[in-house]
Amino acid sequence: MDEINKKYLSLLSKTYKNIDEVATEIINLQAILNLPKGTELFMSDIHGEYEAFLQILNNGSGIIKSKIEDIFGNSITAEDRKDLATLIYYPEEKLKIEKGTNKNMDEYYKIMLYRLIDVARAVSSKYTRSKVRKAMPKNFDYIIDELLHAQNDNEYDKQNYYNQIIESIIDLHRADKFIIAISDLIKRMAIDHLHIIGDIYDRGPGAPIIMDTLMDFHSIDIQWGNHDILWMGAACGNESCIANVVRICSRYDNLSTLEEAYGINIRPLSIFAQETYKNDPCKEFLPKICECSRYTNSDKILMSKIQKAIAVIQFKLEGALIQRHPEYNISDRLLLDKIDYDKLEITIGKNTYKLNDSNFPTIDKNDPYKLTKKEEEIIDRLKFSFANSEKLMKHITFLYSKGHMYQVYNGNLLYHGCIPLDENGNFKKIKLMGKEVKGKELMNQMENIANKAFFGDKDSSNQNEIDFMWYLWCGPNSPLFGKDKVATFERYFIDDKTTHVENKNPYYKYLNDEKICDMIMEDFGIVSKDSHIINGHMPVKAKDGESPIRANGKLIIIDGGFAKSYQKSTGLAGYTLTYNSNGLVLAANEPFESKNKAIREGLDIKSQTILKQSVKYRKRVKDTDIGNTLQSQINDLKLLLNAYIDGDLK
Repeated sequence: MDEINKKYLSLLSKTYKNIDEVATEIINLQAILNLPKGTELFMSDIHGEYEAFLQILNNGSGIIKSKIEDIFGNSITAEDRKDLATLIYYPEEKLKIEKGTNKNMDEYYKIMLYRLIDVARAVSSKYTRSKVRKAMPKNFDYIIDELLHAQNDNEYDKQNYYNQIIESIIDLHRADKFIIAISDLIKRMAIDHLHIIGDIYDRGPGAPIIMDTLMDFHSIDIQWGNHDILWMGAACGNESCIANVVRICSRYDNLSTLEEAYGINIRPLSIFAQETYKNDPCKEFLPKICECSRYTNSDKILMSKIQKAIAVIQFKLEGALIQRHPEYNISDRLLLDKIDYDKLEITIGKNTYKLNDSNFPTIDKNDPYKLTKKEEEIIDRLKFSFANSEKLMKHITFLYSKGHMYQVYNGNLLYHGCIPLDENGNFKKIKLMGKEVKGKELMNQMENIANKAFFGDKDSSNQNEIDFMWYLWCGPNSPLFGKDKVATFERYFIDDKTTHVENKNPYYKYLNDEKICDMIMEDFGIVSKDSHIINGHMPVKAKDGESPIRANGKLIIIDGGFAKSYQKSTGLAGYTLTYNSNGLVLAANEPFESKNKAIREGLDIKSQTILKQSVKYRKRVKDTDIGNTLQSQINDLKLLLNAYIDGDLK
């Protein structure tokens, strides 16, 4: 044994002190390798739609409902099966309703406890007893463990023992807490690992609720989306990102996300907007918030003014940032200096367009990218609020700790947007921090820059990285964005819709090309024929015949329109993908009405399976990344065992 191995095994021997302990652990790990692999759930582009997100998480993307059908079949009514499912999804709310209508709660408790135990036993059957025990709520772990293993004990005395446990739970008024505990266990066992393929933030109202939920989830990874990176950039102190975040929140009626959830004060901006655009109806800023029926016309006009005020600030900040970084090669997005403020026209490229707005009171036509003193004060206050929001910083730190530009997991390649390609389908070489990079190396370098922007010292030493967070949000070579431009200015101020077009990276032209998919996976070290690229970002317009399955099943797009603003164009409310020991299942989800209806009427998300890829042999833990880690541990333990046997270690 060489010196390095001896030192390593000596350290390992402090955990496994003798032959018996080593042998026991090897036996345990080898047994785990032969268990069925856990279920992975993939979700993408949630965009703040927290009620639909929580419903899918609660029902395990249909897994729990399927287990209930398998266990009870025709032995209980469809209505009873629906009530049981609702109880598992929302135990506290469902129990509260039952107490108001059910005159015999003791009988209800007894029936439901036995049914819940049956479901818990089914969803936990492919895990070790140790893993299930660790997942149990501590106050009830012993009792749940006993009840889960009651099925194999048919002796009369044993049955009395288990029946008495149930009776005691009810008699001691612990039934509510126990039902909540075992329901949580069922939901946890249904999904072994969760993948979020980007875009948690923006559009919908509940991103902070989603983030709180993800932080409590037992096993998760996140692939950053462009909307996530925007909030991350804002938390880093990037002023252009801050302005974009505030503008999008005002556009989609999410100012409460800023004010109530994160404590970010927008009152100075509101006062400034009302004063600056006092007689301006700001009609071009109305479309999205006009859909909010709970607001009066004066409310809508106020939010339009806020949106216009921050949009103008945004265009100024972005222009200054572009001028600071000529290496970005996006000087064509410098638009404020291309406006003829007398004729109210703008020249973009070789064409001149009429503007639909004549009121630009804060723009100096001789120095259009300079902020006024009041605008500087507003952005300084916003920057201070973002930096000092404890909850926001907690959420963004979690995004960094669990997030990446991409992930290779169990042979699948996960990323949000694209891998930039050129027109010929080759990896596009992009100059980054003075070096040309492409493919995997590009993704790695961009992740390093994003990490330094947040974790580096907030001074001039990492200002370039902080600036680059805005480029990751909307730059033409950003893998998270995947388009040549973001036409925000044009959509607001130019009626000619030809200017609104955002051309996609050639990557999207080659989505159906198996060779391109193979090339991408090979660059990331994936050579298995059973592997897939799991992609988000681009809503699949299913109502127009688009398919989420590309390149003969090698690439799967799971953005189906979680955000309500997309559902008119997609005809769906998102896709969910599960990968268990039997293979892949892709489901298309219909719009979710509300949590309240789900609880009161037992309404679940309706979904249709559109892809089912079964494996020839059932996948085991040994076929996964965790299995590789366990096998490595087994190999080390065998070395330790031999060292004990040979006398190299005492």
